Amino acid sequence: MSPHAGTAGLTPHTLAFVESPVQLLNVLEWAHLRASRAEAAPGGGLTLVVLSPTDPMTRGQLRRMADLARDEGHTVRWEEARGGPLAPFQTIGGLTRLLRRADRIVMGDPFSRYVQLLLTITKARDLVVVDDGTATMEFVAQLASGERLVRWHRKGGRPGPRDLVFAPVSSVARRRLTPSIRRTVEIFSSMPIETTPEGVTITANAFAWTRATFGPPRITKGADLVGTSLVETGVVDNDRYLEAVATLAKTHGATRYFAHRRESTEKLHRLAVETGLEIVRPDLPLELIARRGPIGRMILSFPSTVVHTLPLALVGTEVRVAVCDIDPAWLTENASPRAQGFLSGVTGTARDVHRLSAVTVA
Repeated sequence: MSPHAGTAGLTPHTLAFVESPVQLLNVLEWAHLRASRAEAAPGGGLTLVVLSPTDPMTRGQLRRMADLARDEGHTVRWEEARGGPLAPFQTIGGLTRLLRRADRIVMGDPFSRYVQLLLTITKARDLVVVDDGTATMEFVAQLASGERLVRWHRKGGRPGPRDLVFAPVSSVARRRLTPSIRRTVEIFSSMPIETTPEGVTITANAFAWTRATFGPPRITKGADLVGTSLVETGVVDNDRYLEAVATLAKTHGATRYFAHRRESTEKLHRLAVETGLEIVRPDLPLELIARRGPIGRMILSFPSTVVHTLPLALVGTEVRVAVCDIDPAWLTENASPRAQGFLSGVTGTARDVHRLSAVTVA
């Protein structure tokens, strides 16, 4: 791999903000596509700012992804953005100069309060939103309908005190994310986008960088199961989820469970004891893990980003991706009224996957 493979086609003042490994992966995919199209003068670069979270698994994956970004010739700036009460002020203060001279801002999570605050500072004329998983589908829908930006699993609830305090910043960020004569907005996504907001450019993410860099994988005879953080976000009941995983594993002969980076240690321990599954904590996003291999001939998942991204990353292989519906009975009483419809939409719009009915649990 060339140490400068990712620099061609980018302006010297492109600034990207990421808070998760998947966001960083999709920034690399976006940069790769621009370089391959030679859409700008060669010799420029990308400054990639990692707004680091605190949980160890996410930080570990982000550090691995940051190394890959450096290998591609990009500049990586690691910010301990949540390292104490003064960290946000120090981070924003240190980034202000970069923000004001950037011509283009690339972001992975337009719902992030951190990113929204940074958007109030920049005067960049080009804004790019890369995938932050299935939340991108909700962002596009809200942008098209003129709604305020609210994560799908919180939609329908009453705004809390922090939401009200932050409302003016969120409102400014939303206006910045609306195309105008002075500003362009691009969405780089592998998600199905049914309604394109007026003036927004949609660019498809085909995971070309991932396929060019990793694999093809060695494929095993068994099945692998992909974990989800729906329990941790309060959407799905923990006991029902564990019973569903056990049933899926037994039915399809799955032996490994790839944990989501936000799944709790307690839940994973209980899952291992009750199902006998080998718990794997990936050190990279699952798209790279699967492409690198070894990976099962069938990958089982609940509604999540990977039912859209894995078929793209694994195109040309014999791996089959199957998605299991979420039974409404599994939802918690605190789940957003929007939850069931959103999860069904994630499943129903997935391409090149085998759809499984919700498993029956007691």
